[in-house]
Amino acid sequence: MVFVGEGFRAAYDAVADRLPSVRRVIVLGGDGDEYEPWVASADPVPTSPEVTPDDVCLVMYSSGTTGFPKGVELTHHNMNVHSAVNNEYFRLGPGVVSLAAMPLFHVGGTSYVALGMYHGAETVMLREVAPGPMFAAIAGGASRLFLVPAVVAQVLAGGEQAIGAFGRLDVFAYGASPMPLPMLEKALATWPQLEFLQVYGMTEMGGVVTSLSPAAHRDPARPERLTSAGQCVPGAQVRVVDPATGTDCPAGEVGELWFRTEQLMRGYVGQPEATAATITPDGYIRTGDLGRVDDGGFVFVVDRLKDMIVTGGENVYSPEVENVLAAHPQLAEVAVYGVPHPVWVEAVHATVAPKPGESVDPEEVIAWMRERLAAYKCPKAIDVVEVLPRNPSGKILKRDLRAPHWSGRDRTIA
Repeated sequence: MVFVGEGFRAAYDAVADRLPSVRRVIVLGGDGDEYEPWVASADPVPTSPEVTPDDVCLVMYSSGTTGFPKGVELTHHNMNVHSAVNNEYFRLGPGVVSLAAMPLFHVGGTSYVALGMYHGAETVMLREVAPGPMFAAIAGGASRLFLVPAVVAQVLAGGEQAIGAFGRLDVFAYGASPMPLPMLEKALATWPQLEFLQVYGMTEMGGVVTSLSPAAHRDPARPERLTSAGQCVPGAQVRVVDPATGTDCPAGEVGELWFRTEQLMRGYVGQPEATAATITPDGYIRTGDLGRVDDGGFVFVVDRLKDMIVTGGENVYSPEVENVLAAHPQLAEVAVYGVPHPVWVEAVHATVAPKPGESVDPEEVIAWMRERLAAYKCPKAIDVVEVLPRNPSGKILKRDLRAPHWSGRDRTIA
């Protein structure tokens, strides 16, 4: 059986002759909607005794920002544990209306919808993140929302009406990519009554594995934790490991983040070698993210392992540079990455998009950066574009920005 959205029926019909095992097609939406009548005509069935908690119930494909996407096998147990431990700050339940504005092919969308169903909340799902439907849902009573940070910038730039409408929310959660510190500080000041929640995780862990609580967002005693990804969710454990030796790093030092949790996938579809390379024998997942953990258990994600820039023997973490660069008054979006250099092996490079109506002088921006950051961390050159490339989940595609600089080489990092 295949479920097809009305708008995709023609695409399905084009390949139908290559799908001989399909016995029935159910069209969702439009005047010819078949889904609701099909559900209404059915009788409930009990749980099959052949189904176990460790059976795969969902295959999600990783977003592929660093390589070819892989099919992540998530079990009933993975997803139910995720729903059970991640509601402390969302506070979903009967009588609460939640707005799902992330695509369902992304774990942030699917797991968030599952979270609402698990705890009995009503969930409104948007086909796409457009201002009209989003604000209509909020006006209709939606009080919880999960979005990528890029949408926040659009709301802040949308004027008083958009800002006022967004302020009707009780809880606003963001994730899938970090929010630049200047934008976050502006959002906190703009909506002082709103509970902000940051979440960090991976498709391989069914979604969220750490969260930065609303209280931590507004803790004047530890403002530096605004740049953290928060603390582990209940039942999860984190290690900071030297990726070269596999040994734990001293407290506070940067290494690869490894997590152990019951949310961890069963493996990658048809790729046992990739599974073994990702999951350790004692059940930790190698995230490929570089980070550290502070004295309160707050996890700081400083870079992708592949995206760390090594220039002249010095390690430069792109988020640190991006946080400074994002504060430039003429810039709307920024991305920092390494490009080849004949002397330093790699050089720090940036691509930026200006705010509407602004023009950007790269040399002026570099000089501005050098007043605020060590010279070796500052970009040696800056490309200016209208908009940065993103995947459908909202993540900036650094590999697309990096590719022209590494063309003709057998690798894309030094």
